[in-house]
Amino acid sequence: PTGDSSMVLQAQEEIIEMKDVFSVKLKRRRFVGQKKGGTLLGITIFKCLKKEENKLTDCAIHLNNLSEDHCHLWFRHLKEILNGFKNRPKSLKVFVNPSSHKREATQVYYEQVAPLFKLADIKTDVTVTEYEGHALSVLKECELQAFDGVVCVGGDGSVSEVAHGLLLKAQIDAGKDTDYIPTPVRAPVPLGVIPAGTTNILAHTLYGIKHAVTATLHIVMGHIQPVDVCTFSTPRKLLRFGFSAMFGFGARTLALAEKHRWMPSNQRKDFAFIKTLADLKPEECELSFLPLQVPQEDPHENDRKKKEKTKKKGSKDQWHKIQGHFLNVSIMAIPCLCSMAPRGLAPNTRLNNGSMALIVVQNTSRTEFIKHLKRYASVKNQFNFPFVETYTVQEVKVQPRLKSGLDAKENTHLNTAASEGNYPWNIDGDLMEEASEVHVRVHPQLINLYGVNTDDLESSQATCNCI
Repeated sequence: PTGDSSMVLQAQEEIIEMKDVFSVKLKRRRFVGQKKGGTLLGITIFKCLKKEENKLTDCAIHLNNLSEDHCHLWFRHLKEILNGFKNRPKSLKVFVNPSSHKREATQVYYEQVAPLFKLADIKTDVTVTEYEGHALSVLKECELQAFDGVVCVGGDGSVSEVAHGLLLKAQIDAGKDTDYIPTPVRAPVPLGVIPAGTTNILAHTLYGIKHAVTATLHIVMGHIQPVDVCTFSTPRKLLRFGFSAMFGFGARTLALAEKHRWMPSNQRKDFAFIKTLADLKPEECELSFLPLQVPQEDPHENDRKKKEKTKKKGSKDQWHKIQGHFLNVSIMAIPCLCSMAPRGLAPNTRLNNGSMALIVVQNTSRTEFIKHLKRYASVKNQFNFPFVETYTVQEVKVQPRLKSGLDAKENTHLNTAASEGNYPWNIDGDLMEEASEVHVRVHPQLINLYGVNTDDLESSQATCNCI
């Protein structure tokens, strides 16, 4: 520092780790309207700064030096270091859903996300989707090797479509039969999620918060998190790649909401929730599931014997069956955090532990069911009820029992397709209707997402401590 020599000035030293820096620029003084050139003043370093509640923000640090040679030397050297971080994207394919939530996705992208991508020298190819399935059709024809990652700006439905398209494209490129994929190949590039929807379950699970700048900085910094993915199939075809699904109450609520698209988003969802709760009826079905097999490790066995033992044990895996009347069935490969469920809809599973949570709510009174639902918003155990059963599984088969004509007519106000023998499924916030058995398999770490494991976030740890 410079100043009056009579003043005693203390120089304060600050250490900046390059892993926290995402951009460096030459700093110049320019006149109004001048876009190029100008007097060189130094360099500016842009750093990712961690704040409270899992938020990230960007901050600028200005280093002044009037020597052009000195500034260019430091600029080139710092750029070389930044280019050495291999997970940081340099080119992204971006999908923006202008219809999500309050139609704010376009504004969120161009005002909050795009400037940070530009600052980090990331090239973008943007598609503003015009209809449902638009992103899927673009991804099927997209040359993914031209990009380091794919980004979706929208709600859970948009993210689900892009994730499905990304994985489906990977199977097509690998020459796989897309009607039957027992062992799918991994997605070739990571997926970034910018929250611009209503619940934003995947964003909350990845970042611990709904915050577009935080999500963008995780992408810019190249924070990679492997995540498990499920395949949802009938005996004849693959329905979808996804992360979670609900059958019963959660699916019927979505089906009713979809029939009232003319209503505003929040009103539509509240109406569907209350109406489905008022007409609460169980689904009769048979559930078959394969429990997660955890091999007992012998420290004296070598790795080859352990693998052989695991294979032999897997060949003797026993399927379990339960049947009856169920109000709701949830199958989730990720914890599914959101503002309404701070612990998550499936708090006992993780992003990449190779298993799914199967949560079965048997038939009970409306009062008891409401008590169970209310628990999701608190830190209490939402499964501590005699009518709720939880399992850790590898595969699940759901076989609905067709209703008689009289019973089907009673349900037509919820879902017209039910009278035709079809049953609604809520897969990552998207409605699908199927009449036959649905087979769900989990595939460990099938996709990389930009983000961090919420188990490591401070808020998640605090919640766990409260429990």
